[in-house]
Amino acid sequence: MADEAKAKGNAAFSSGDYAAAIRHFSDAIALAPTNHVLYSNRSAAHASLQNYADALADAKKTRKAEAQKEKEAGNAAYKKKDFETAIQHYTTALELDDEDISYLTNRAAVYLEMGKYEECIKDCDKAVERGRELRSDYKMIARALTRKGTALVKMAKISKDYEPAIETFQKALTEHRNPDTLKKLNEAEKAKKELEQQEYFDPKLADEEREKGNEFFKQQKYPEAVKHYTESLRRNPKDPRAYSNRAACYTKLGAMPEGLKDAEKCIELDPTFVKGYTRKGAVQYFMKEYDKALETYREGLKLDPNNQELLEGIRTCIQQINKASRGDLSPEELKERQAKAMQDPEIQNILQDPVMRQVLIDFQENPKAAQEHTKNPMVMNKIQKLVSAGIVQMR
Repeated sequence: MADEAKAKGNAAFSSGDYAAAIRHFSDAIALAPTNHVLYSNRSAAHASLQNYADALADAKKTRKAEAQKEKEAGNAAYKKKDFETAIQHYTTALELDDEDISYLTNRAAVYLEMGKYEECIKDCDKAVERGRELRSDYKMIARALTRKGTALVKMAKISKDYEPAIETFQKALTEHRNPDTLKKLNEAEKAKKELEQQEYFDPKLADEEREKGNEFFKQQKYPEAVKHYTESLRRNPKDPRAYSNRAACYTKLGAMPEGLKDAEKCIELDPTFVKGYTRKGAVQYFMKEYDKALETYREGLKLDPNNQELLEGIRTCIQQINKASRGDLSPEELKERQAKAMQDPEIQNILQDPVMRQVLIDFQENPKAAQEHTKNPMVMNKIQKLVSAGIVQMR
């Protein structure tokens, strides 16, 4: 056993037989490789034979083993939130072995928990510097940088400057792409953006910019109007009027996807703002999505039953839908409408539905079954969508 070999080594050392002592201590180490006392004893035997290189190697192993024990003690203290004791153990570990940067990153973690952010950052910087000298694992360097970034985020809550933290997280990701670091980076960038918005928020200036946009809109200078509405939204991102007005500009410019997005945001911010529905319906109409535009106008009409703009929108949508159902579209119009409809996920789902496919067959081949289908509101609603899209024609 290791203890027996150790005892023989001690006896040989005491009698001055250092070569035998080395053999016995080596046997003991083979049985108990983590016992740092054995390395210490063998180091003394090597030194007695003036084998200083071997003595130094064993001495280093002894110190590394002792350092690991200090680290374990530090970890135990950290878990108990006995931070001062943990720091003492990590500091001792570092004094015993300065070639393991985990002692620095662990001590930095304690400082972070204690709110001593400057000390945390210093230890992280030392870990990165020493890690590069030692060519340490990239993951270890990334861990030090991530910990530093976390401390910088804590400090940013007072300094209002998230840029140092963001830069540090980015550096960490170049060392090792860790999901936790990426999450921290995203959170820091989000916090920075929110802070900038808070500092930039000014409803009065937002109203002034919106009014400037209105003036350019009246002059039909739509790109200039868009710039002012955008600035208005930067000053006050919660104003549905600016989204509504910018949606109108985008519609005039033919930028329908952007106009639709703004109109939907307008409704999201204030579902009772009728103008949002007229804007959205207009965009959908110009996109030739007449059934969707009709639905939007009807939603707005629930809020304002006498709104002439909504009523006119409904009239023009029905006119276009009836035109398709009567087969009054030119071949070019029909082809264009069908091609657009086939890109619509809702139309695709209807056509891929086995039940609806049978319904369409029944309308062509089985008048009696078709008569029954007309009594089903859900089926007829889907048929109406296909008619509006020009996929089905009723003659």
